[in-house]
Amino acid sequence: MKNIIIKSGLVLLTIASMSGCKKNILDSPPYGQSTSEDFWRNADDAIAASNALYSFLGDEYMFAHTEQTWDICSDDQWRAGDHPEDQAIEEFTYEPSNPQLNDSWARKYEVVSRANAILINVPKIQMDEGLKRRILGEAHFMRGFIYWHFYRIYGQVPLITEENVLANNYNVPKATADEIKALIEADLTAAAESLELQYDEADLGRATKGSAWGYLTKFYVYQENWPKAIETGNKVITGPYPLAASFGDNFAPETKNNPEVLFSIQCTDGWTENVTSIYSAPRPWGGWGFNEPIKDLADEFEADDERLTYTLAKVGDMIDAGESNGGLQPVPPGLTNTGYFFRKYVNWRPDGGLDNNMNIIMLRASDVYLLVAEAKIRSGANGDAEINAVRSRNGLADISNATMTQLIHERRVELAGENERHQDLMRWDRAGIIDLKAHYAKARGQWKPARNFQRPKNYLFPIPQRQIDLSNGVLEQNPDFR
Repeated sequence: MKNIIIKSGLVLLTIASMSGCKKNILDSPPYGQSTSEDFWRNADDAIAASNALYSFLGDEYMFAHTEQTWDICSDDQWRAGDHPEDQAIEEFTYEPSNPQLNDSWARKYEVVSRANAILINVPKIQMDEGLKRRILGEAHFMRGFIYWHFYRIYGQVPLITEENVLANNYNVPKATADEIKALIEADLTAAAESLELQYDEADLGRATKGSAWGYLTKFYVYQENWPKAIETGNKVITGPYPLAASFGDNFAPETKNNPEVLFSIQCTDGWTENVTSIYSAPRPWGGWGFNEPIKDLADEFEADDERLTYTLAKVGDMIDAGESNGGLQPVPPGLTNTGYFFRKYVNWRPDGGLDNNMNIIMLRASDVYLLVAEAKIRSGANGDAEINAVRSRNGLADISNATMTQLIHERRVELAGENERHQDLMRWDRAGIIDLKAHYAKARGQWKPARNFQRPKNYLFPIPQRQIDLSNGVLEQNPDFR
């Protein structure tokens, strides 16, 4: 497997690895080539710092791979690959020493560190107030975004904010759940107030108001705050974020930044490497062949659902994998273990080789539509309009008086492989809507045998043992893993 090496600390960044791979961003002075003594002088420094917020997101050990590993617990995919740490995660036998649990931890705190530095220093710079507001909004968004992912995976973690930086106090205990939720909500709310609705081509990839509203909607649904979820979700639905004309437009390089995509990690061939694509592509066709979908997921799609061919490739499907891989041909038997791969993440250049122009999608408006539908259904209202907007885009008939069973189906097929399924199932189990222990105890063919999900233990992953050791015991393990 190819490893992407990234050093820790403020000196690591080169702008070539950043989101928003367009001319004026790439021409910015590299953030990591300055020290704190000669930085934070002007608008150019502030822009470079805001660009640096995005640089880790597409790293192999962040959202391009490691964070997607948590969804191999779901009923949608088999881990594939050759990593025993992934097997332990899939089978709910992981321990705090599992290296996968630690891989993204320091990287996420590096993003938090960069956000804090902006929030401390940019207010003091004399610069255009509109640009300053946007940059501060990006810092709030990214810090809230990172802590949202911390919260979903580990539960309680240390909160590092501006106060910690100014006091040089970083080795702190875990915050309470209420403190973490308060910071997530406050940061995403501040971001929504400060960011732009949209950007021109030069700034594509930056967080927008829609990005912040979308993650606030997700946050409120997890808190079962239905009125707030509907309120923020409707701001996306009525905003300049329409669903793409075709589901497949979200997963094609030429239409990757359509308005439905609320937040994505920007990738441009020659500047960045789309590691998600590398992990998803079959090994014989230039990838590493991880996270293979299984037949149980394919069977979930309705017969005439256009999303199936955009989401999965199966034996017999016609795929053009580039000249070096044989050009246009049916997927042969044995190309993957399960007989499927996630087509939505993979494109090839005509001459062969993976097309690194495909972005890594983090949040789409269709996800928000379905979250609003869920909030309405679970609060006794009707969620048909939102569900049917998603269904009709895919050539499916409308449904009436949608139930949670129908909503659960719709989220599974719409968001397959987008790192939502396992978290969805866990929150529905917490709410008593499904029995996840029984659900995971059911074998789903050769590639997904019965597994023992233990509640509440497996609602969270353990704090990485490495981080507990580094803290000299200040950081405590989650109770079920002590």
